[in-house]
Amino acid sequence: MILRLSTLAGKSRQNASKKLLQNQHQTTTTTTTTTTTTTTTRTFSSLDDRLHRSHSTSPNSFSSSSSSQSSSADFRSWQASHNIDIQRVTQTAMVHELTQQQTRSIEKVVPWFLETMPAPYFRQVPESFRLDHIKAISAIKDANMDMHMNLKTHLPDGRQVLTFIRPGTMPGLLLQMIKELPYDERSDEYMPLSRVQIYSAEDDSMSLNLFVYGEEAKQLTEADVTMTGSHILEYAQQLQEETLPPTDEYGRPNPTPNANLFSRDRLIQHMEKCSESYIIRSDPRRFLSQFELFERVSGSDNVSVSIEDSFLDGNNEEHYWIDIALANTLPHFALEQTTQLLYLHSFDVLRAHLDNVTDGDNGTVTLLRMLVTPTNGARGDEPTFNLLKQELKRSKWLAPTTMELVYEKQPWLGVRRGEIITAMCTIMHPVMSKQNAIAFSKGNILETVTKDRYVNHAAAIADLFLDRFDPKDLMSDEELRVRSEALMAVIDNEVEDTPAQELLIKMIEIIKYTLKTNIYMNNRYALGLRLDPKIMATEVDSPSRETPYGVIFSHGRRFDGYHVRFRDIARGGMRLVTPASSEQFSLESAHQYDECYGLAYAQQLKNKDIPEGGSKAVVLIDTVGMSSSGRDFVMRKAVKAFVDTILDLVVDTEETREEIVDFVGKKEVLYLGPDEQVIPEDIDWVIKRATQRGYDTPAAFMSSKPRAGINHKEYGVTSEGVNVYLDVALQHVLKIDPKKESFTVKITGGPDGDVAGNELKILFREYGENAKVVGIADGTGCAEDPNGLNWEEMLRLVENNLPIDHFNPSTLGEGGAVHKVDTEEGVKARNSMHNRVQADAFIPAGGRPNTINVQNYNHFLNADGTPSSPLIVEGANLFVTDEARQLLFEEAGVIIVKDSSANKAGVITSSYEICAAMLLSEEEFFENKAQIVSEVLDKLHEYARMEAELLFREFENYGGSLPQLSKVVSGAVNAATDALTIALETFSEEDREKLLPLFRAHLPKTMADLSFDQVHERVPSQYITNAVASCLASRLVYKEGTKFVETLPQDKLADVALRYLEAEHEIALLKDALEGTEMPEKEKETILKLLDAGGARTTLGVF
Repeated sequence: MILRLSTLAGKSRQNASKKLLQNQHQTTTTTTTTTTTTTTTRTFSSLDDRLHRSHSTSPNSFSSSSSSQSSSADFRSWQASHNIDIQRVTQTAMVHELTQQQTRSIEKVVPWFLETMPAPYFRQVPESFRLDHIKAISAIKDANMDMHMNLKTHLPDGRQVLTFIRPGTMPGLLLQMIKELPYDERSDEYMPLSRVQIYSAEDDSMSLNLFVYGEEAKQLTEADVTMTGSHILEYAQQLQEETLPPTDEYGRPNPTPNANLFSRDRLIQHMEKCSESYIIRSDPRRFLSQFELFERVSGSDNVSVSIEDSFLDGNNEEHYWIDIALANTLPHFALEQTTQLLYLHSFDVLRAHLDNVTDGDNGTVTLLRMLVTPTNGARGDEPTFNLLKQELKRSKWLAPTTMELVYEKQPWLGVRRGEIITAMCTIMHPVMSKQNAIAFSKGNILETVTKDRYVNHAAAIADLFLDRFDPKDLMSDEELRVRSEALMAVIDNEVEDTPAQELLIKMIEIIKYTLKTNIYMNNRYALGLRLDPKIMATEVDSPSRETPYGVIFSHGRRFDGYHVRFRDIARGGMRLVTPASSEQFSLESAHQYDECYGLAYAQQLKNKDIPEGGSKAVVLIDTVGMSSSGRDFVMRKAVKAFVDTILDLVVDTEETREEIVDFVGKKEVLYLGPDEQVIPEDIDWVIKRATQRGYDTPAAFMSSKPRAGINHKEYGVTSEGVNVYLDVALQHVLKIDPKKESFTVKITGGPDGDVAGNELKILFREYGENAKVVGIADGTGCAEDPNGLNWEEMLRLVENNLPIDHFNPSTLGEGGAVHKVDTEEGVKARNSMHNRVQADAFIPAGGRPNTINVQNYNHFLNADGTPSSPLIVEGANLFVTDEARQLLFEEAGVIIVKDSSANKAGVITSSYEICAAMLLSEEEFFENKAQIVSEVLDKLHEYARMEAELLFREFENYGGSLPQLSKVVSGAVNAATDALTIALETFSEEDREKLLPLFRAHLPKTMADLSFDQVHERVPSQYITNAVASCLASRLVYKEGTKFVETLPQDKLADVALRYLEAEHEIALLKDALEGTEMPEKEKETILKLLDAGGARTTLGVF
């Protein structure tokens, strides 16, 4: 409903007029150009005038050139320089004339100013500022210049006030001024916009706007706000006591009483978060209304909008107040986007106010209040305002490309269609660029489909998308087929340009392969699509490339994100990518999906020992050219929008059931973990948000929680596994017993890194001086020593979390060196260290994916063709490409332990975190954390050694490259898991219960002892099924080998695995019986070993 109210007038203007005339004093202002800028320094602490002030003006370079003043003794061509008396008389006459002229101007300006400025201006703008405004306007009028001036005022607390005075009140004038504001998030001098006051002269001759930058001190006590906000507290009390009439003396409806929200205590608590000037300036009714909006968005990233009618100073015209509360946003951005959207909908802003209220750990809530009027035939009706509310909420989260499209290039499209089009263009980029990287660059794709010749077709496709997923009018598959074919026929007939035709057809295909979207969710942060992964496949992909289980795409403010998973229940890290340049951003965009796919697939291979399949999220964020604070703000926003989009598409709530059309048809379970540039604050927010959104196991949704998680870096979990593989490989490949013999190793990744830093600690713990680290490289440089870098110095860097460029050169031996990247030579040395330095083993424990690839793998070889290291143990993901691994093995015999084996301990740990989050309370976990972590580390060593022994056993028995064998092992375990999962779904509840001990044995003992009796109440049944299947599958493969599993028909695999479990039980009973028999110990030991090695397999009769 739209309410009517009238604004205050009359007495305020009369009182202000008298006071202004009483305090008026003469001044001189120099105007040099059409745009005049004055800088004022004040001695008062806020924008009110409770303290005396002194002020001086001087030209400033804010937006105009300055001129310098010369002393009266300087020579002037128009003075009689030989006669001092004449000069003095001339100067006196000129001063008198100018003073009189300025006085006459002020006498004309003051009555006009007092009559034409709106009453709120006199209530809300301090007297000292009003005087400055009159003086500036008088100077402008006195010089017969346009009303175009900028004033810049410095406040003692560091804030700055920019006053823009412009002629006229034409639509779009405010937007133009906002775009001229000097501070934004890209500037190193960035200051937050803390207040805005917008006014228009009632005769439409002038606009006068104040923009305050910098935070006002908010150290208000209860006594302060009780006094400052007494008018608000009194009004609220009368409202609660229902002693106020329905409307006030100005005809404005009073708010509905709210005993909880408008209680004295709640209001005082809220006012303590507000600036003093906001409280003083606020009308009680407005303050309470904005408090209600604040509460709706507090603690979130949401936007709330309220619109009501208004009579402007009693004139019966079409004016409306729009109130907006935006949580945790950049005020400058919020103001610009809101103003631009209003301009797009043909609403002119007559007055506006912006204030910020602190919101605890959630930053601030920006409160915008705008008095608007429709122009150019626009209407202020309910449908218009409903659309406006919807788009005001969306504007906070829109991608810059979407805003440019719908605000500037093709405004008729509307926000929803524009968002769909830009999202589809982003999805197409990594797919189409494989055909032609130039023709189908990201920019060219968007430009092509939004050209005037083709944008109607793109709009029609967006409409089809909207109709397909309209929850109020479901579209059948048949209707989708018919309409898609009709659109394709039109495109084929009307679009002659081949690239444009291909893109438009691909957009239609995206609709067909979209299974879910949040497009109709009212409070969504970004646009999300649950895609059938087949839409991302291309003809250039390898035929053997496995198709993922599911893909989620998210498109939002300055980011695009993919989540790729290979099983229904999956877990993997979330990585934030922030390229340093626009060129690099475009390159990253082209292969973002493939990077996400590759990381998810690598995760799938290494997740073989746990219930969750592999997944990965890669969020590409545009922070190019931003200041550090702006960059961090945008990254944190991107994390929130991306994660909330995933929750939109996987939670099952009343909201999602009403607003999302679901063609997936089953519940989806996934878990996230931290990866590059994700910080603890992100993790806390994700868990909290998952709880708010109704995720079934919110504590398990994100691993590595600060208190209830197992910090990978603190406990070195990934490195513990890496070192097991290194130990086994040294013995099997190089025939070195590292406990007794020395060996050399080189490492990428700094001492301050997770995997590299912990690996250094473990090497010294396990082998002492036997381990000689001959080279380390990280982002800051590299250190090398052919005799081994000094252990004391390396461990100092690790303990102090310092990178390698802090290595003390004085500890180097003969031939040692430290190279830093602040020189060209240092960059070359760092980039080539992993290739140049000779070592027994190389551990990539940091670095970008594909560092060693098919183009440069030969750099790893010496001039005689031998490798610089015969052994590589991959602690970092995808450091060496598949092709490069194979070529290094074939041409130089390099033995490589693949990442999916070597660094799998990290994902096993994260899986145990998920189990702990489901089975234990946070307090239970924290109280038993030390013991649980110790047991987890034992499990990691066990799983790593079982696979390492299997890998080298099969490598020695069957040959082939070790990376390929690693894939074979993962494939065998995953195949067995998949077969068992399907089979277990057909089991009776009683039969499934018999297999639960497998899951219990997988868990750390303390965790199982504390809670396994409640496993069915706390853990989803689907997860239990996956856990049992993966436990049995890995047990089977590690014990019997990959050949055993590969030779079994797929349809027999589950049956054999279950019979194998029964056979193991029989063999265990037989071994127990044998232990009690009397026979020579040597013979007994031999029989027991034979039973353990092949008894179960022999019992099955499968060879």
